[in-house]
Amino acid sequence: MSSVNLPAVRTYLLGLQQNIVSALETAGNQDFLRDEWIRAEGGGGISRLIEGGDLFERAGVLFSHVKGKTLPPSASAHRPEVAGRAWEAMGVSMVLHPRNPYIPTVHMNVRMFVAQAPSGSSQEDIFWFGGGMDLTPYYVFEEDARHFHQTNKDALTAHNPTAYAEYKKWCDEYFFLKHRNETRGVGGVFFDDLSNNGFEASFALTRSVGDAFLPAYMPIVEKRRNLPYGERERDFQAYRRGRYVEFNLVFDRGTLFGLQSGGRTESILLSMPPMAAWRYNWQADAGTPEAALQPYLQPRDWF
Repeated sequence: MSSVNLPAVRTYLLGLQQNIVSALETAGNQDFLRDEWIRAEGGGGISRLIEGGDLFERAGVLFSHVKGKTLPPSASAHRPEVAGRAWEAMGVSMVLHPRNPYIPTVHMNVRMFVAQAPSGSSQEDIFWFGGGMDLTPYYVFEEDARHFHQTNKDALTAHNPTAYAEYKKWCDEYFFLKHRNETRGVGGVFFDDLSNNGFEASFALTRSVGDAFLPAYMPIVEKRRNLPYGERERDFQAYRRGRYVEFNLVFDRGTLFGLQSGGRTESILLSMPPMAAWRYNWQADAGTPEAALQPYLQPRDWF
C-alpha cells in the first residue's frame, strides 16, 4: 500500500475551499463569513458561509480536519476491522441553497479518513477517500441535469472508464428517501471506501471530483439566476426543501458521523435550508410545473 500523504490532502482541500468561495463571492457579489473553530478532542476547521444573501439564501463551504481516539459506529459499520482505532478525518463539504427556486440546491463533498494502526502492532494505517456531488432542482431543466452529469462523467473517465456508471448508480441508491420512495433530486455521483488502487490514484480521482464542482454547477446558476419567480415558486421550494431535511437527518452518513463523533453541531447542520415546510398528504395538481418534478425523482439515465 502506498504511503498516506496527509499534508498534501490538507493543502489541496484548503485550496479547493478557497477557490469555490472566491467563485461564489464573485457570482453573488457578497463576501462569505469566516468562522475558524477548534475541536476539543483534536483538530478543527474553517466554516465559510452566507445567510440571507440575494443569490444564495444559505450557503456553507466547510473545511474540517478532526481527530479522535475511537472511530464512531457510523464510520466502522462497514469496516469492522477498524473499530476502536484512533482516526483522522479531513474534507470539504458544501451545500448551497439558492434563493431563486429555478436554481437547484447542490451538495458536494470530498473527504479522507485514516484509521491509525494500534500502537506497537505490525498493522498498517487504513485510509479511504470518499465524495461526490448531487443536484436537487425544484423545477427541472433536462439540459441542466445532463450538463451536471456530463461534467462529472468527464472528470471520472480520465481515471477510470467505468467509474461514472458505478458512482452514478451509487448516488441514485444513496440519496434515496426510502420512506418516500423517491430520490432526493436528479443525482450525480457518489463514492466511498476508495483505496484499492493506492493513495496516489485514489487521491487523484478525488481531486478530479472536487475540481469538477464549479464547471458542473456555476453555468446552471448563470443560466437560471434571472428567471422571474413569485410566492408560488417559493412555496413549492420550501415544501421540497422539507425532503432535503428528512434525508439529512435520517439517512446521511456524514451527518451521523459528525454528530456521533462529537463534531461541531453548527457546522454539521449548516447544510439545512434556512426555511422548509411540510404538508399532510399534499400532491401537486396534474399538469402544473410543480407536478412535472415527480417523474424525475426516480433513477434514470441522462445520456
